[in-house]
Amino acid sequence: MLILLTNDDGIYAPGLAAMERQIRRLGEVHVVAPATEQSGVGHSITYLTPLIVKEVYNGERRWGWAVEGSPADCVKLGTKQLLPHQHDLVVSGINGGLNAGINVLYSGTVAAAIEGAFFGITSVAVSLEFDEHAEFDKAARLATDLIEQILDQKSEVPQLYNLNIPTDALRGTPEVRVVPMDVTRYGDEFERRSDPWGRDYYWATGEPPAPHGNGDTDLSCMAAGQVSLTPLHFDMTQRAALAQMRSWRWHVEIDADLGPPGSAARPEVRPGRKRQQVVDNVEADSL
Repeated sequence: MLILLTNDDGIYAPGLAAMERQIRRLGEVHVVAPATEQSGVGHSITYLTPLIVKEVYNGERRWGWAVEGSPADCVKLGTKQLLPHQHDLVVSGINGGLNAGINVLYSGTVAAAIEGAFFGITSVAVSLEFDEHAEFDKAARLATDLIEQILDQKSEVPQLYNLNIPTDALRGTPEVRVVPMDVTRYGDEFERRSDPWGRDYYWATGEPPAPHGNGDTDLSCMAAGQVSLTPLHFDMTQRAALAQMRSWRWHVEIDADLGPPGSAARPEVRPGRKRQQVVDNVEADSL
């Protein structure tokens, strides 16, 4: 089995190293990770600037490729350019901090796994509850055991999974729950401050998630010290609304007064004309 291992905490993160040590018992591992921390970048990709790639070594052994880009960039580049052939599994993590609830939408860790799923590859995002003295090696052993069981039990169709491990689950025999992600909104509070020049700035307070409801979700599992496993899908289509909206009727008119492009009522605007006019005005104003 060929495995692409990535993360969003950067190629030198301890969670990535712990995951590499454990996941290689499942197959051949290739690390392609961001050169610097990319937490919270979501599914951003780089296309206006080049992606600089550097090989990183641990002694004589090549540790992996450091990419000056996002987690999604790493998976895309690894899949299309760096790995010797099509890989069988993408693992993203271990992230230092949970990616549960609506954090799934912001997470670079999850985005890397989603990118793997884009390519039709089974992908797993792995996150551990934040702790200054996080036990990444224990979490990596647990995650690898669960990934192996996922591969043994899943259908032949590639799947996308989000795995969250609370600190309490590293004690004794943890319980694993298959649950949906919680969609309760939280984390939208800011503290207003002033800098030494009297300018206002705002800092996200990072308050904890709101109390979960009665249903079982990834956040309720975290609160109970249980490992949560959530199957995800990148297709964001609201299927229930499709059937209803297909019965809607539409009435659209084009303003006849404008006329076709190039007519007197609607003069043609050539590419670059407006920008050149702005530049000319700036230069005139600066004289």
